[in-house]
Amino acid sequence: MEELEQLGYLARLMIRLTFGAAQLPSETQKLHGEYVVTRQRADGGWAGREGESDIYYTSFALRSLAILGLLNGNVAQRSADFLRSRMHSHEGIVDLLSLVYSVKLLEATCSLDAFKGAQEDWEKRLAELLDTLRRDDGGFSKSLEGRTGSTYQTFLVLLCLELIERPCPEANAAYSFLMSQQQDDGGFLEIRVGKRSGANPTAAAMGALRILGKLHDVVAEDAAEFLAELQTDEGGFQANTRIPLSDLLSTFTACVTLADVERLETISTKGVQQYVESMQQATGGFRGFEYDPGDDVEYSFYGLGTLALLQTL
Repeated sequence: MEELEQLGYLARLMIRLTFGAAQLPSETQKLHGEYVVTRQRADGGWAGREGESDIYYTSFALRSLAILGLLNGNVAQRSADFLRSRMHSHEGIVDLLSLVYSVKLLEATCSLDAFKGAQEDWEKRLAELLDTLRRDDGGFSKSLEGRTGSTYQTFLVLLCLELIERPCPEANAAYSFLMSQQQDDGGFLEIRVGKRSGANPTAAAMGALRILGKLHDVVAEDAAEFLAELQTDEGGFQANTRIPLSDLLSTFTACVTLADVERLETISTKGVQQYVESMQQATGGFRGFEYDPGDDVEYSFYGLGTLALLQTL
């Protein structure tokens, strides 16, 4: 257990999900594994419900394949080629994190270097780029034009820095920013002018605090109570108290966070299981919410990841 604690946030999560996915019924593993593999495009990447292959959706596909033990061979090589082709494209921070994480995942899983040929100092240059997003409030903004910090963006930056083994500049300021986002209900806001705590910014804040090594028990307990209150009668989690429907993203992030702070016993895990299975498609993949007409590799990772997480209890 102590060895796991020495790993990064994403590494610990992926190890747990991989362990859980291996315990899922073999037909479930096969159904969703084939779903992801068959959606790989000719260029080696994956797309959303429309448009061309992109880094964001490719990252989710690779995560699903990794926890199912299918990130290898021709599928992995083609995906590495796709990522290499996007190395010099201009990406937003979300896609940039997806690119770095995907490259690191391929490296760790099957020793493929998708960044072969990159400038030797790319990690230093990336850290410098991320630092330009730091704002006076201590957080990191969503764009170069943004004036204030974002809880989710701060989490993404910290994840990216952790992946390239760089310390967070002015970590105490980032910590102060994150704590300023916590509300009386225990949840966290996404931006300073937000009006309501949400499942996803709360999960992001908890993850960011964990990376900083400053997730204190009282904060974790209050946030866990807030998240538990977001579970609906159908078993899933709503994004915030104003949204009546559960969705797979909120369900996944809430469960991951509750598991991280050992508070999953405060919710109905049976309800979560039933909800996630109801989002499962007979042909593989998952819908995102009750009235969602389709499926994609992003929501499929959330669904598969949640089912895998529940196997580790």
